[in-house]
Amino acid sequence: MATNPLSVSRRSALRGAAAGLSGALLAAATAACTPQGTPEMPSPNSTPSPITTGPDHGGQRILLAYFSRAGENYYYGGRTNLEIGNTEVLAGMISTLIPCQVHRIEAADPYPDSYDAAVARNSREQNEDARPAILNPLASIEQYDTVILASGIWNVRAPMIMTTFTESYDFAGRTVYPVTTHAMSGLGNTARDYGQSCQGATIGEGLAVKGEEVRDAGADVESWLQRTGLLAAR
Repeated sequence: MATNPLSVSRRSALRGAAAGLSGALLAAATAACTPQGTPEMPSPNSTPSPITTGPDHGGQRILLAYFSRAGENYYYGGRTNLEIGNTEVLAGMISTLIPCQVHRIEAADPYPDSYDAAVARNSREQNEDARPAILNPLASIEQYDTVILASGIWNVRAPMIMTTFTESYDFAGRTVYPVTTHAMSGLGNTARDYGQSCQGATIGEGLAVKGEEVRDAGADVESWLQRTGLLAAR
């Protein structure tokens, strides 16, 4: 759950991209470094639905499903408070580079803002092999060939809500790419876990970005997308 502070203007713009917003908000995301005001953000009580950010790419129909937690986060051994979670920032970067449908996974029982309380809850869920309920499940992933699964790494694993998601759908014949933000665990056990819960899927090369460095990770994200063939080399 590593993090890094950011200006309100840049955070808000990236949130627009991560939510897959089109038109003016996507334009704002690509110009996030210019001080031209802050795009309006969705209400925190709203439930974002998947929104297409572009046409099919190279015949691939891509879903980017991510879980992100804002609030108090780990930061170089200390704590910092984030309005926008690290994984949401990373998802925004990805969705501005490739056409995909973006779905933010929302917990029916939201995780606490307190870092220590969130860590304690995650430990209980891992120990109990829990499946936290999802507030806004997708009806199906049948229309997608490729699924990017993005989350933080909590105690070497993706949060258990990601297993709730993966066990809810038929991944046979699809390619799954793990994406993580982390403090020191890299991809953790995501390749193993998704290999077990995404039955019949091919697990592709993952992308791991330190939370403290996520907002400067644009070049790494683009390079990874090119290596995986999700983005044509320029």
